[in-house]
Amino acid sequence: MKQAQVCIVGGGSVGLTLALGLAKANISVVVVDAAAKQTPPSAEYGMRVSALSIASQTLLEQLNVWPHIMAQRACAYTHMDVRDADSFGKIAFNSQQLELENLGHIVENDIIRYALTKELEQQANATLLFDSSYQQIHQTDSDVFITLNNGEPIIAKLLVAADGANSKIRQQFNMALSFQDYDHHALVATVKTTEPHANTARQVFLPTGPLAFLPLSDAHTHSIVWSSSPAHCDELLAMDDSTFNKAVMAAIDGQCGLCTVQSKRVAFPLKMRYAQQWVAGKVVLIGDAAHTIHPLAGLGMNLGLKDAAYLIALLSDDSKEFASERTLRDYERSRKLDAQKHIAMMQGLKELFAGSHPIKKLIRGAGLSLVDNLGPIKQLFAKQAIGK
Repeated sequence: MKQAQVCIVGGGSVGLTLALGLAKANISVVVVDAAAKQTPPSAEYGMRVSALSIASQTLLEQLNVWPHIMAQRACAYTHMDVRDADSFGKIAFNSQQLELENLGHIVENDIIRYALTKELEQQANATLLFDSSYQQIHQTDSDVFITLNNGEPIIAKLLVAADGANSKIRQQFNMALSFQDYDHHALVATVKTTEPHANTARQVFLPTGPLAFLPLSDAHTHSIVWSSSPAHCDELLAMDDSTFNKAVMAAIDGQCGLCTVQSKRVAFPLKMRYAQQWVAGKVVLIGDAAHTIHPLAGLGMNLGLKDAAYLIALLSDDSKEFASERTLRDYERSRKLDAQKHIAMMQGLKELFAGSHPIKKLIRGAGLSLVDNLGPIKQLFAKQAIGK
């Protein structure tokens, strides 16, 4: 039998960040994850990347994870370039204008997870159970009982569901979910270009959906995320490499020269999910189990890390009663409000930039140009984009 103050189901980046923060606050923690332990990153770039905000970087620095990340691969971006392909609108800003060293870093998700795992293995009060899954969960007023598939029991004061967008724990405890299909699939791939990326994160809004070019550690290599209709995504997946290369270069308007795809292409459906209830007794949701959002602003990982940071702070300060109802309701109230705000913002942006209606085109073009030309508003927009 294993006993811990907190059991976390789900060993992705958000769950591991929470585990590490709690362990460093002298809170005992067990992580249960059905996936295998993250292996050292290979020479090839991973398919899934995140645009980590400065706030996320600060959290990972505090947890001593950032040096592990930088020892592997990460690309600081200093410029952002956002355009509407169907109008005259454009906004561009850089870190110097905001008196910052950079605007954030593009990091492969596998590297984040590997770095967190390495640091967690040094914590005496953290237990990592990879290749493990659970068969039963029961709770009382004061404890949660988790039975693993091998029959081993775990007793904890709090169970955190970090088990992803299709969270089985959320379903088991009947935590209501608001749901909307964005009617978009996201195609991801690694692309090399003849012109260097110059540490610029680019995004162009096309009539079919947004295309992001995210700079990687190699000066000519980008991770792309192309959000489009399922039918258009199927067309892009079916293209041979040569045709796809031309399509990508045309979509980005040749900003980086000729494009050559370096990886396989993978697409996945995009859905908005928002849990109406984040707490059920001693069970709490975090990260994608609580919310998923359109990737057009790269907010998903950062929102999850903000969940983790807030819960770490609350539980570390729980001196009288650990994981009290008041503490968990505080977490739920604060983080739900932030998630709601960002989900609404992404929905508004998606609707505004969708399609080629003349009035929409005028609003998009005039709006982006206005922001680009008015210093204070532009700084506000830029700070929102980098999570400040």
